[in-house]
Amino acid sequence: MKIIKLLMTLCVVLCFSCQTEINTESAANKQNSSTTSDTYLEPKKEDQFLGGIRMIPIATPKGEFKVWTKRVGNNPTMKVLLLHGGPGMTHEIYECFDGYFPQENIEYYYYDQLGSYYSDQPKDLSLWDLDRFVEEVEQVRIALGLNKDNFYLYGQSWGGILGMQYALKYQDNLKGLIISNMVASIPEYQKYSDEVLAPKLDPEVLKEIMSYEEKEDYGNERYLDLIVNNYYIKHVIRMPVDEWPDPVNRGFKHLNPDVYVTMQGPSEFGIKGDATLKNWDVTKELHKITVPTLTIGATHDTMDPEHMEWISTEVANGRFLLCPNGSHLAQFDDQKVFFEGLIDFIKDVDDGSFNKD
Repeated sequence: MKIIKLLMTLCVVLCFSCQTEINTESAANKQNSSTTSDTYLEPKKEDQFLGGIRMIPIATPKGEFKVWTKRVGNNPTMKVLLLHGGPGMTHEIYECFDGYFPQENIEYYYYDQLGSYYSDQPKDLSLWDLDRFVEEVEQVRIALGLNKDNFYLYGQSWGGILGMQYALKYQDNLKGLIISNMVASIPEYQKYSDEVLAPKLDPEVLKEIMSYEEKEDYGNERYLDLIVNNYYIKHVIRMPVDEWPDPVNRGFKHLNPDVYVTMQGPSEFGIKGDATLKNWDVTKELHKITVPTLTIGATHDTMDPEHMEWISTEVANGRFLLCPNGSHLAQFDDQKVFFEGLIDFIKDVDDGSFNKD
């Protein structure tokens, strides 16, 4: 039980989390000429009964399962599918989107990937595979009726990995791509953790943490306490632990450790052991992504913000948004900058005014 408790907290590293000047008034005043408040608020008959919730059948090599989605809003040209982090986390970490997207007439979809709390949770570990998840996203897209005229894919942390991998295969279906708080290389992530973030810790604290790492004693409560109180509150979510938002705490509670450990591994300081994502790297393939792309990073992130800015220069049509006061969960700890930049991007692409910064 200790390792499960630990993983419920440690999942935040690949689960989640802007310096461009944002014109707040322009972001608020831009309107989609084809959408009015009346059409936006008009419910779709097929999902009105359940408030937009749909359980979508997904075909896999191990049979058919169902994944949970929930639509909010109704806009014919701006529809955002949210890919959560983890792996094995939930959509709950994005509930703060409710405070920003509806008033901007942006339609969006919460989505729990297979294995996550609100979706089916098969026990076959072979299902926790990146390529299979890409095919899952494609099946969800088709079921939701998303296409190149309206489909924005948002992926944060592990969701950013999934978003990049999806775009490399299926970008013809996309209108826009958002890569949030994720670099394009796990080895580079490991290097940044080892050479930049770890040395920022108090030397004695780091020494004690690494002693647990060397013994692979990830379930030790002392290890957990050191990580949370010396690392998380600086680089994951810059708030005292007792002030962490309820959606974050619920997301930790609902983490599926089988998915997380298989793909991410149990360590806080990078991806180690035989985790399936350990060697993932698409740095040499980014130039193939031609769809308008926003990369979001944060100054205090667990991921290197300079690398995230670099991604925006490697893709064909990129823009970078830095959250100067944020960390891996910038949607909470630098919320205003995060959402203003994200909304600007979506609307700029929608009205044809997007251009590279």
